[in-house]
Amino acid sequence: MEEVDKILIHALKQVGTEVPEEINSVKQFSSELIVEAVVRCIRVIDPGLSSTLATSLPPGMSARFRVGMSLAQACQDIGYKGELGYQTFLYSSEPEIRSLLMFLVEKLPRESAETSDQPTGKSVVLERTIAAAIKAHLAVPWLPPKCRLPLNCETQRQGVMHSFHVQPLSLTNCTKGSSKRHTKGSPPTELPPVAKTIPTNHQSEGDVQLGQQEELAYLQQQFQQLCSEVDHLAADMKHMSVTNAQVLDELKQRELRNSEKEEKIQVKKKTIDLLPDADNNLLKLQALVEASAKRVVNLASQWEKHRAPLVDEYRRLKDICSSKDVESSKKLSEIKSLHEKIRVSTEEAKKKEDAYKQLVTELENLPQDASRSAYTQRILEIVSNIKKQKEEITKILSDTKELQKEINNLTGKLDRTFAVTDELVFKDAKKDETVRKSYKYLAALHENCNQLIQTIEDTGTILREIRDLEEQIETENGNKTVANLERILEDYKAIRQENASLAAKVREG
Repeated sequence: MEEVDKILIHALKQVGTEVPEEINSVKQFSSELIVEAVVRCIRVIDPGLSSTLATSLPPGMSARFRVGMSLAQACQDIGYKGELGYQTFLYSSEPEIRSLLMFLVEKLPRESAETSDQPTGKSVVLERTIAAAIKAHLAVPWLPPKCRLPLNCETQRQGVMHSFHVQPLSLTNCTKGSSKRHTKGSPPTELPPVAKTIPTNHQSEGDVQLGQQEELAYLQQQFQQLCSEVDHLAADMKHMSVTNAQVLDELKQRELRNSEKEEKIQVKKKTIDLLPDADNNLLKLQALVEASAKRVVNLASQWEKHRAPLVDEYRRLKDICSSKDVESSKKLSEIKSLHEKIRVSTEEAKKKEDAYKQLVTELENLPQDASRSAYTQRILEIVSNIKKQKEEITKILSDTKELQKEINNLTGKLDRTFAVTDELVFKDAKKDETVRKSYKYLAALHENCNQLIQTIEDTGTILREIRDLEEQIETENGNKTVANLERILEDYKAIRQENASLAAKVREG
């Protein structure tokens, strides 16, 4: 990452960020330097967006939090998709800051890269800031003085303004009866005669105002009357809708009861029709019942004939389905494993594509005066180092395989030797007491050897876990977790002190 950090620092210096000469990595950036670099880049990318952003952090902690939130919002407005908040600037993490700065440098306009040969002193930065402010003010639309909000009044000059004069309009006398009366039952017209509102040559201003007040009172009375009528009509409509719903419900219930009564009446009517010839009808009914019983018995016998092969077929199909379910579950597990492999491959491809884009961006942002041969030599050295590491890893893997094979051979040989020895000694242990003791010692030796082998394997596992934990500790140290926690505690104490001072001022006031 050293080359990437050098490119980022070079690009930040081009936009006016004052990066000290002793800083050569993003890891060494302080919170103040991060805020300045981000604001400088945003001013070049979008001058109108950065008009309210300051290049330094204020002393108060609450104000620092607000600055961090505003910077995060500005970065998201210009298209940053990663996770961002005030903690990114106040309690920075090296990977997050590097990713953010790479995004901002990539968003810089190309004309800034073309002027890399120009000086980057304070005067040039001041001129660029003034030009950006003028461009932002020109982008604001002009509004008339009476339509300007307080914010517009600060950004636009009011100029010379004149007061607005009102001149009464004089018309000829209007004829009487120009307004038509409304008929009975229709709503009254909210349109009074025009002659009452416009003063004539023979009317004074007091008469005009009195007429306007009378007209206003009349219109208010008519409006209140219309509102009360609308309320009454709405209440009547609501009552009628409820009544209509009740009537429809009652009608449906009555129709259901009528249909039930009609069915009962039909049954009773058929019964009454059979009463005149009751004896013959009873005989016919008995014959029908006997015929129905015989038919039921016949159907039951036929069902039993068909039932047995159907049951056998059902059981056979059930067995087939169970076997197919097992096959389906196996195929489903295979499909899930394939999906998982596809997902892993997709993620790897995405990571490689992101790495490719990052490398392309780094290549595009490289300074023009850089030596191509130096970068080529550096790339060749990296490739040769990777090749050596790969060869060493291959050698270690082959040695590990050979060692594992030898361990497996020795373990098998040991097991076979113990089995043969155990069998021979066990035969002689039945006859001789000394051989019996030797057999016990042999079993104890075998058990101790197994415990020793297990202990060695456990030791190797523990050593690997220790190495993994050491790597994790190095990673956490690189993320400056402890330093960030200490800074968070200090900021928390500062916030408490500010809150206490504000509470004291409130109590004194």
